[in-house]
Amino acid sequence: MAATTMQAYDTYGAPLFVSKEEEVSTGTSIIACTFDGGVMIGADSRTSSGIYVSNRVADKLTRITDNIYCCRSGSAADTQAIADIVAYHLDFYKAETGEEPKVETAAAIFQELCYKYKEQLLAAVIVAGWDGVNGSQVYSIPLGGMCFKQNLAVGGSGSTFIYGYIDANFKQGMSEAECRQFMTNTLALAMSRDGSSGGVIRLGTIRPGKPIEREIISGVKIPKFAQD
Repeated sequence: MAATTMQAYDTYGAPLFVSKEEEVSTGTSIIACTFDGGVMIGADSRTSSGIYVSNRVADKLTRITDNIYCCRSGSAADTQAIADIVAYHLDFYKAETGEEPKVETAAAIFQELCYKYKEQLLAAVIVAGWDGVNGSQVYSIPLGGMCFKQNLAVGGSGSTFIYGYIDANFKQGMSEAECRQFMTNTLALAMSRDGSSGGVIRLGTIRPGKPIEREIISGVKIPKFAQD
């Protein structure tokens, strides 16, 4: 008869021993959306290793340039490594040409890396930002390395729970306030349903010629749509 192994847990329900084979993953729920005057990005903050939550306040909104950011989902190590490589290439491009890189250039480099190493990496990203040529832009690069330009992009395990809400509430040309409320509600719904998403809501607003404006929504400020 095969032996049965029992996993030991502490008083909080976390495993005492985490297998090294279970890589740290960002879970996750990510979103980016254009609005009238800029682009907004958002994500939850839970990072997990298997069933163990290794970080409750991770930052999945990663700077590429001052006006270009990415939202990361998949393996935390893989997505951070790719983001660092893209940021290096764009910094080099700016130093050589003296020009600010375009958002589509960043998306193209992300796509090339994600496609070329799709068998070795677990990485899906949303690239969002603003440039003086094409304005506000959002590019979705899912697992496998395809690239789609969209006004709204969602990703991660939590995205499967929110398509109905998105279809019913998204509209073109939202104001900044409408976009912020829409994204906050969308992430709150994903976090309430998806076991791999949670923590706080991080939002970032990118406007033409201005540094990103970051904000955190936590605790009772996170919208609730159902009573326990």
